Amino acid sequence: MNIKIVIVSFLFLFCSQLNAQTLGGSAVFNFLNQPNSSQLSALGGINISNISNDVSMAFNNPALLRDNMHQQFDASFNNFLAGIKNYSLTSAFHANNINTNFVYGINYFDYGTIPQTDAAGNILGAFHPNDYVMQLSASHIYLQRFWYGMTFKYISSNYAQYKSNGIAFDIGVAYHDSASLFQVSVLIKNLGTQLKTYDGTNPKNELPFDIEAGVTKRLAKAPVQFSLTAHHLQAFNIYYNDTTFNANEGGSLMNNITLDKIFSHLVLSAQFFLGDKIEVTSGYNFLRRHDLNAYNQANGLNGFTLGVGVLLKKLHIRYATGFYQQNMFQQLSLSLSWKGNELQ
Repeated sequence: MNIKIVIVSFLFLFCSQLNAQTLGGSAVFNFLNQPNSSQLSALGGINISNISNDVSMAFNNPALLRDNMHQQFDASFNNFLAGIKNYSLTSAFHANNINTNFVYGINYFDYGTIPQTDAAGNILGAFHPNDYVMQLSASHIYLQRFWYGMTFKYISSNYAQYKSNGIAFDIGVAYHDSASLFQVSVLIKNLGTQLKTYDGTNPKNELPFDIEAGVTKRLAKAPVQFSLTAHHLQAFNIYYNDTTFNANEGGSLMNNITLDKIFSHLVLSAQFFLGDKIEVTSGYNFLRRHDLNAYNQANGLNGFTLGVGVLLKKLHIRYATGFYQQNMFQQLSLSLSWKGNELQ
């Protein structure tokens, strides 16, 4: 079946649900919003237009999956906060007979071993909670400069006897002008449903639906490219306002002015290329900074992310870190070819 027909069909089937999707803590499977690789983390956690040959970026936006990623493989490990471990694998191939690119990936969250207690606090044993998403994506080129793609996701969440799963789809379109070093993209993310609730009852929870748009421009006479990404475009005010918490703390960190609400949708990033072998990445996520800021203490570099990449002929090594109050995550990604070929 032509991939264009598939995309149009799913857009039609799910468009009636767009206005009903929720934000923030109101949705289930929010681990889907966590970046799967070092480059994406360093770019601020959300980026759908970055000009790169990193196959892991196609895990987040299928329209970034290209022919030159054929037989590429990326493995990422994130030593996250509070002992949480995140593992991600992504691999791509190109089918010549249908001129279509495919990528398969998994993103797995391991929360360690947690004591299991009853309501009185008596220890009954231990459990090993985890979340993961497995997904398959396809992309195709149109009129030389347009790329479109779709991702199918199977989602699973397991917390002792409480288990849930669901399915979702992402649909992306990108315009890439290689002569002008310019790319713009639009992504509809997490269209889908929860198949089984944690307690087996209804109603089902909604997925963390998102509409994103992004633009990236690489300068012709300087080794740098800039990206601007907007997320949650389906709603204007995306701040989470816990009135009970605010009352207990004696105030609110929320700013109700229009400008703050606009900036809460934005993620800014820049990449600097030091020759052909080194890239340095920085990002700033406005909403993350707001969500991490706390009362009566220094909020430092909340919202900032940093990364560095070493791009060898047959191996790309990328590292990312970011600031969460007094804590930082450490993420490492390795990209290579199945056949040992040079990475393009």
